[in-house]
Amino acid sequence: MTLMTRRAFGATLAAGAAAAMTARPAAALDLASAKALIDRAIGEVNKVINSGKAEGAMYADFERIFAKYADVGAIARSALGPAARTASAAQMKAFTAAYQGYISRKYGRRFREFIGGTIEVTDAKPLKSYFEVISVAHLKGEAPFDLRWHVSNKSGRDLFFNIIIEGVNMLASEREEIGAMLKQQKGDIDALIAALKKA
Repeated sequence: MTLMTRRAFGATLAAGAAAAMTARPAAALDLASAKALIDRAIGEVNKVINSGKAEGAMYADFERIFAKYADVGAIARSALGPAARTASAAQMKAFTAAYQGYISRKYGRRFREFIGGTIEVTDAKPLKSYFEVISVAHLKGEAPFDLRWHVSNKSGRDLFFNIIIEGVNMLASEREEIGAMLKQQKGDIDALIAALKKA
């Protein structure tokens, strides 16, 4: 299994975990409640995976979960990096929408590989102004691997904004990838937006 597959597995579950966490203030999170919430999230993700829908419909379901329960604005701004400071409000809005669809398709393509996946929460702890939920993921026939969810309520709700998979920071990884794409477009944000819509 590739690291990309592991990242995709984590991102898919993380989006679902964030969905389950929205109703509870971050400060109230403990190990038992975190495990219960993530278990419910896995059920939601598996429902999409096993729905029998066409891939396009599955992408739409994943995008709906991501858009509703992840801090998409913060994630998109982080992914764009320094260029976000010079982008206009209209460009940021367009980039965020394009990035949301791009991420949903990117990880949605790996959905079928996650059938039979399980996750076990081993700990949950506060880190600075957010919570880290530490867990171990299992895919059929693969060695277990570490996943750490970062959940914040800075937006007024508990929302997923990052995940660490086997020590790899997905937020940093996405920033590097989008930065490379922007470089290919010679720093043109509008061209990057167009490229993301096609990817």
